[in-house]
Amino acid sequence: MRRSVGRPPLVRGRTRPQGRLTLVFVVVTALMLTLLGRLWYLQIVTGPSYVRAATESRARSVVLPPVRGQILDVRGRPLVANETKPQVSVDYMALIHQPDGGKDVLTRLARALGRPYQEIADRARLCTGDVPRPCWPGSPYQPIVVADDVSVRTALWIAERQDEFPGVSTALRPVRTYPLGPAAAHVLGYLQPPSPDDPAGGPELIGRDGLEAQYDRELTGRTGIREVAVDSTGKVTGLIREEAAVAGDTLVTSIDARIQELAERALARAVTAARKRGEPADSGAVVVLEAKTGRVTAIADYPTYDPGVWTGGISQHDYEDLPLVSAAVQGQWPPGSTWKVTSTAAAAKAGYSLRASYDCPGGYTIGGRVFHNFESAELGRMDMHRALVVSCDTIFYRFAEKMWQRDGGLKPVKHPKDPMQAMAGEFGFGTPTGVDLPHEAQGRVPGRAWKKANWERTKADACRRAKTGYPEMSDRKRAAYLRALAADNCGSGGVWWAGDAANFSIGQGDVLVTPLQLARGYAALANGGTVFSPRIGKRVVRPDGAVVRTITPPVAGKIDASRTTLRFIRDSLADVPRTGTAAGAFEGYPFGRLPVAGKTGTAEAYGRQDTSWFASFGPVDTPKYVVVVVVSQGGTGATTAAPAAREIWEGIAALTHGAKKHDEKKHDKKSKKDKKDGRGTRSASLPPVAFAGAGGAR
Repeated sequence: MRRSVGRPPLVRGRTRPQGRLTLVFVVVTALMLTLLGRLWYLQIVTGPSYVRAATESRARSVVLPPVRGQILDVRGRPLVANETKPQVSVDYMALIHQPDGGKDVLTRLARALGRPYQEIADRARLCTGDVPRPCWPGSPYQPIVVADDVSVRTALWIAERQDEFPGVSTALRPVRTYPLGPAAAHVLGYLQPPSPDDPAGGPELIGRDGLEAQYDRELTGRTGIREVAVDSTGKVTGLIREEAAVAGDTLVTSIDARIQELAERALARAVTAARKRGEPADSGAVVVLEAKTGRVTAIADYPTYDPGVWTGGISQHDYEDLPLVSAAVQGQWPPGSTWKVTSTAAAAKAGYSLRASYDCPGGYTIGGRVFHNFESAELGRMDMHRALVVSCDTIFYRFAEKMWQRDGGLKPVKHPKDPMQAMAGEFGFGTPTGVDLPHEAQGRVPGRAWKKANWERTKADACRRAKTGYPEMSDRKRAAYLRALAADNCGSGGVWWAGDAANFSIGQGDVLVTPLQLARGYAALANGGTVFSPRIGKRVVRPDGAVVRTITPPVAGKIDASRTTLRFIRDSLADVPRTGTAAGAFEGYPFGRLPVAGKTGTAEAYGRQDTSWFASFGPVDTPKYVVVVVVSQGGTGATTAAPAAREIWEGIAALTHGAKKHDEKKHDKKSKKDKKDGRGTRSASLPPVAFAGAGGAR
């Protein structure tokens, strides 16, 4: 076979390399198109969002807490102030993201602070249902203060070693201080971190009770913010923007710190004296009001506590031991004979003459049961003036039974008038006073409707106890009494008996009042019938001194009793400290300087010692203040509450006398200057300044 010359032989598969190159070209082209598409997407479509993200990632926000407003007394004395102290805080989220959950950091921190590790660790943990105090009840994204009483030197030492203390920060922060110590603790309230459910970006601490809670919005101020630029290492490179915090407003109250301290001391001494006599004296309160305005001058509670305990955290054990219930605003007791002012007004309105003569036997029989005077005293015949002075019970029993019969007795008319219940309501009893404090109790004015409703709620249990008795009780006499009571309630517990009306007339049985309610009622009696809703706040003032608003106690009602009736009751009560049931407690009192009127009350309760009351006002002719004292299980009103009230009134008289002397000295200096300047001596003949009249300090 002849082979072609000049032509290479045909090779099988010659096109394979060319195909591979084509494939590579296609793949590379596809990749380039993909990259270009991705680049277009990143640069054009989502570029702005990444720019924002990059900017945000290099900005850090720092919350600037505002200085919380102060709480002042009526004369400008601080009741709650601020003191700047170094604080050490930890970032909870930063700690838990460390390999050991932040244990090493907290260990070093505890060593630096000179505290036990467990104390710091407990304060840095979050509060949950099974975690006892101390713990952090706020948001995990807020700085958690673990120490707020460290020295400046220690705070600076920690701040300079951030590599050893990641997630730990130090700062100078204002801390609440209480110049009066435990005085008015329940009135002032306390602060705590907001709960995790509260909106983010709010204050670090919010008011949880008392005035701190009631006026939290005004006191808090406005949180500021500072945004700074940082590099990739976290180093600050510049300031982006800053919005300064706005300090909170100041709350000026009507509390007079001088009278507040008088009330605190008198109450503590009354409790101590009662205990020395063998009385349990487990709690008590003092309320001082301005009679003509409804403003609160002082509220003292026993037991009390030092509100400084909230600073720096508190253990669960200490928290559970705190007496957080205000006896003055939330405590409720039968008022005893202090209640007779409402019953007297009701009797007068019902047509009974206050100047007529009535018999005051040692006992008065109603429905086969004898209702006794105190210690069954036979006091003879007297008018209502004398009945209030010596506190005759049996006259009021008679009034109550007659009024009950007028309303139909056991077969009441369609619309019974219930004069005593109606008058008690006009004095403001049975409803909250509306004071500017949270958690106020409303007291109780029992009557036909209340007893029936209460019986319907408790009938099933009463009938069960009527059968089973109280086998769990060791006191068999008490158990037998309760079983008999249950049997009675099972059959006819919803009936308003004449005996219920009799007990009501002297402030016994199911009647309940708070000390603040009783003070408001006596203020209405003293001022001629106006029932105020008391207020503690007086003005809200900006840091620059401008008045934001003035707080005026609103009028809640008017007593539907004649001026003659109210004057009669006031005049009668003026003799109680002089010749009546409180005469022993007020022996030697300077009535000429500051005449006082009042009423003792001794409220009985089965299984407990008597509750001691004294409600008073003065000066008698132009009442300025109302003072109410109560000591639970403190004995009679004359032996415990009345002496405490006398101590307060003597203190008020001394304060007033001191102010009077001061005014006289100023007056004498001005007179001498006027003579020297040839301006005449007319002012020198003016009488000295008398006791400040009704209306009080403005």
